[in-house]
Amino acid sequence: MSKAARILVTAGILVAGGASLGGCGQRGPLYLPQGPEAAQRATLPQTLDPIRNAPAPATPAVPASAPR
Repeated sequence: MSKAARILVTAGILVAGGASLGGCGQRGPLYLPQGPEAAQRATLPQTLDPIRNAPAPATPAVPASAPR
């Protein structure tokens, strides 16, 4: 294969790959859902570091018994 043909094939593959990647995903404008089902979803910081952003554990209602 000549050098010119190799360049054309490579360019065609790159264009086809870019077109296929550009065609995937959600159609229309992006938006943040505001409904009640969205309130239960994790936010981006919670997703990136779930340990640090986890809610504090609830304290027990009954105090622990004293050691014997």
